[in-house]
Amino acid sequence: MIHQLAENFRPVAPPQLIDDAYSADQHARLLKVVRDNGPWPLIMAENFKTPEEVVATISGSIPAGVKLTWDMIGLNPVFRGYLGRGGVCLYPELEDCYYNSRFLDLVRKYWDCQYAEPETFLFNIQGPTPIGGPPHLDGTVFRGMTMENTPLWLLLTMAKSCLFDRWRSKKGQVIAWYYNGKVGGGFNCWPNGPSAEPLQINAPMWGKAVVVENEMMFHHGQATGPVAQRKPQGLDITSTFGADPEDPTGWQVETFGKVNQKVPGQEMRFLVHWGARLFKDMADLKRTYEHTDDISAETAITMLIDDMKKRGVAFEVPTDPLHDNVFVGVLAQAYNIGGPTNIPPDAIDEAA
Repeated sequence: MIHQLAENFRPVAPPQLIDDAYSADQHARLLKVVRDNGPWPLIMAENFKTPEEVVATISGSIPAGVKLTWDMIGLNPVFRGYLGRGGVCLYPELEDCYYNSRFLDLVRKYWDCQYAEPETFLFNIQGPTPIGGPPHLDGTVFRGMTMENTPLWLLLTMAKSCLFDRWRSKKGQVIAWYYNGKVGGGFNCWPNGPSAEPLQINAPMWGKAVVVENEMMFHHGQATGPVAQRKPQGLDITSTFGADPEDPTGWQVETFGKVNQKVPGQEMRFLVHWGARLFKDMADLKRTYEHTDDISAETAITMLIDDMKKRGVAFEVPTDPLHDNVFVGVLAQAYNIGGPTNIPPDAIDEAA
């Protein structure tokens, strides 16, 4: 069921498709960094400490009395690494990719803003994979509360509550894909709200990219690769994805030193997510960097608690709200705004 609040989630402008996001040389350097510095953890392991935190981000709910485990959540074999954080490029050989004049110009025009600051620079990497979970929203940030000082589940809960728009940062992304496989591998999104028809960006995906505001648009990755290979056996929250030492273009999923799956280069899907914060003008920029109108986690939690009390939600006020799984579960249910249900069917390989 889609909550009325979910209809607020529409990007500031329609997604804009571009080609040749990175040059052949840039793509080769990006891929070399990934091969040389892996293996890489699951997205879930990178972003969440408990299954309850996952539910809080995907507009789910936890049945009363149920203790969640990672097995209940279902682990999707999609892995992540960071190439830059907080304005700092982590690999000097990629500085032209991160401090990218073309991308900065694209997001400034997309937002009609004067200033842009490179912020997020990460990648997702995977072999054959089921659809990327329920349509979701990316973690936004607020003046005073960012990925550096706030858990992702809290940032997403704040966004879904629509209580904190006064402090919400303007963000824009250029998200690029490289996938040569024959089955699926595209991107579904709902730029006109979760009740509207989805936009599908379908393969071929070699260097195709979208300029977008993913924090305000439901989206997910399409299923990728041969159906029979989409769920590697033995996957664990500790599983990793890295270069196959026996194949110069191949990859492998590994758990506790055991190889779960070999992934040929042809079946590897590589997503590069570049993001920036935008500032309308100098006054907006100063408000952020002079911290004249920040919000703190303490204030945010207090506002969420007050809102739930007004709505008649039954719960006990926690002593340590940022680390209380029961409270995280309460928030997940209170701000379960639902999401799109008109999900396009998976691409199926002919051999399935």
